Amino acid sequence: MFLARVVGTVVATQKDHKLEGLKLMIVRQFTIDLEPTNTFLVAADSVGAGKDEIVVCCTGSSARLTERTEGLPVDTVIMAIADSLEIEGKIIYKKS
Repeated sequence: MFLARVVGTVVATQKDHKLEGLKLMIVRQFTIDLEPTNTFLVAADSVGAGKDEIVVCCTGSSARLTERTEGLPVDTVIMAIADSLEIEGKIIYKKS
């Protein structure tokens, strides 16, 4: 699992029929200090995330274990929207 920020969307009029109705988002990973990295991924959205939200993602076979993505041809999934992040007792992010 990793934390990322939703930075965009993917529009694909031609795609595998199993992906119909599934929103594809572009996420950018960041460091624990909330600094952006140069790693961008396309993730299937299973929770209704929106642009600029901080999300929890997973990759690999685990990405196909959410209720929305079970058995689908996805490798990265957004599985949670972060409300806050706390590290060693200090809140470093709180959704406003």
